[in-house]
Parts: sequence; structure tokens; C-alpha cells
Amino acid sequence: MSRSFGATVVILITIVVTIMLIRTLGQASKGSVNPSEVSLVLAFTILGNLSILLALSLFIACVGTLSRIYRDSEMVIWLSCGQGLGAFFKPMIGFAVPTLVLIAGLSLFAWPWSNQHIQELVDRFEKRGDLERVTPGQFQESANGQRVFFIDKASTVKGQGNNVFIATQEGDKQTMTTALHGHIENKSSGEKFLILNNGQQLVYSQDHSTLKISEFSEYGAQIGKSDPNIGTPLPRTLDSWYLLLNPSSQNTSELTWRLGLTFTAFNLIVISLALASVNPRGGKSAPLMLALFTFIAYFNLLNIGKNYGESGKGSPYVMLLFHLAILTIATLWLMRKHNNWRIFNIRAHLVGFVNPSLIKSRNSTVGKS
Repeated sequence: MSRSFGATVVILITIVVTIMLIRTLGQASKGSVNPSEVSLVLAFTILGNLSILLALSLFIACVGTLSRIYRDSEMVIWLSCGQGLGAFFKPMIGFAVPTLVLIAGLSLFAWPWSNQHIQELVDRFEKRGDLERVTPGQFQESANGQRVFFIDKASTVKGQGNNVFIATQEGDKQTMTTALHGHIENKSSGEKFLILNNGQQLVYSQDHSTLKISEFSEYGAQIGKSDPNIGTPLPRTLDSWYLLLNPSSQNTSELTWRLGLTFTAFNLIVISLALASVNPRGGKSAPLMLALFTFIAYFNLLNIGKNYGESGKGSPYVMLLFHLAILTIATLWLMRKHNNWRIFNIRAHLVGFVNPSLIKSRNSTVGKS
């Protein structure tokens, strides 16, 4: 189980890192993430989702180990020695306890911490100054959406550009400014100005009733400051202790979802005992595929329950009942396999109800044998 768990963790982290890297690079190309902070965002993302990867790795390790025991006929020896399938529960739980503790710590503390830092990086990049947004050869919108900048090519001197174009929307007036050259000047007050040279400006109203054209040899335009205020934090970025002290539909749903990751990992161990049953003539990958689909279904139901609680249409504690119901079903399923229970024969009961003497005679014959 240790070797299987370690190999599964390495493989899943490699796959997830590749997928997250492609997604993060896509966000950077769209301007949602700073390209120089891609590796930092990727590290925080992996850390936040590590609890989910550990739960899946633990489930795959349990199913893979039990499947190998079935496939190599070791389970036949185990059962013939008077041990049942439920006897595997104690060593498996002993092996999984450190991982369960790690999953609980990651889901309760690392998940909000990593999401908070990712959100700070995204907000800082989105709320950067207008001059920092300008990229040579691309039309770039300002933070408040009132200006559009374009620079044809960058100069060899930092802070200077050629063939500058600025389109501004202020009330019912629109302004278009073009210049051959432009550079940045920092004032003593800390404000930044874009100084344009040798250009012209066109100002007109939306109803085209007025039109003004002017030429200039030097023109200064103040660039708006970036907004340092950050919007309302999302529940996934809040500390677990804060969610507990400030109960609401969204906060409680987020807290139960974090706790539910640990319950999910524990339930999957019980499910793996009840699920692991291999046909030696079947394929070796069938149990692992079944385990993967089981985890996907369980995790999707967990997210559906979280969204249902956050919407306020139902109780945010409904997912705790869901985990309890899954544990009950998995325990009954395991007990049936451990005790070799069989579903009652409906036909025999119907015959016995019509003619009870037939059942008595059959039982007496079995007793003599």
C-alpha cells in the first residue's frame, strides 16, 4: 500500500501540474495573471488541491492493493484461515490515519491560505496602474475602462514609446489623441503623467453636435491611479475559524465542504473494501477504472451539495448527512461481503408462504445431511 500510494501521488501530481500549467498559461495570455508570477500561482494551486489528490491516491492505493490480493489468489488463503474481509479494515485505517490527518490540515488551513494568495495576485495584477498595463503592439484598456492605449513600438529607452494612440470616454464626450512620441514623467506629488509630443487631439460628443480638433507640440495626460481596494473576499479565501464564527449559508457550506474532504477520504477506504472484488479472467485495469469513476461521482456530488447549500435553497449541513448515508451504505455492503450474506430467495419465501410444510421438510432434510 505504501508503494502504491507513493507512486499514485507522484503520477497524479505530475498530471495535475501539467493541466494546471496549461490553464495558468492560458489565463496569463488573456491578461488575468501576471506572466512573471505563473510559477507562483501554479505552486499555490497545487498546494490548495493537494488534499483532493491525497484522497484519490489513498483510494486508488487501497483498491489496487486489494485487487492484487484477489488476483493472486491470496484472498482465498486469507478467507480459508478464518479471516473475513472486514479484518483488512484495521490495518488499512492504521495506514491511512497520517494521510487523513494531513488531508484535514490541508483542507482546513492550506486550502484557504493558497486561495487567498492566488486571489491577491490576481487582484493586484488586475488593479495595476494604467501605465503598467500598456504593452507595445497591443490595444490595452485601463483599469476603470475609460481609456484605451496603443503604442506602436517601444523605444530603447525605458518609459518611452513611439506612435501613441489614446481613446478616452468621459461622460458624453469621446477623445482620440495621437502622437509621434511619448514618455512618462513622475511628479513630486507621486502622480504619473504621460507626456505626448507632436500630435493632435479629436474631441466630439456622442450626438456629434460638437467637434473639436487641435494640434500640439507637447501634451500631458494624467494616468489614473490604481484602485488599492479589494472587493469582498470569497468564502474559499476565508479562514476556517472565521467561517465557524460567522455562520451563513455560504460560509457554512464552505466549512462543511472542507470537513467533507476528510469524511470523503475515510468513506472511500470503506468503499474500497466493499468494492474490491476482481475476476481473475477480467482485465487488470477494471478495478482502477471503477475506483476512478466512483471518486469522480462522489466528488461531483460533494460539489453539487456545496453549491446547493450556498444558494440558500437548502440546509448547508445536508452534506454531512450525505457523508453519513454513504458511510452507512458502504458499511452494510462490507458487512454483507464479510459475513457472506445473500439476498433472500423471493421464490422460496413465496413457496413457503403458500405451503409451509414444504419449507419444513426441506429444512429437516438439510439438517440430517
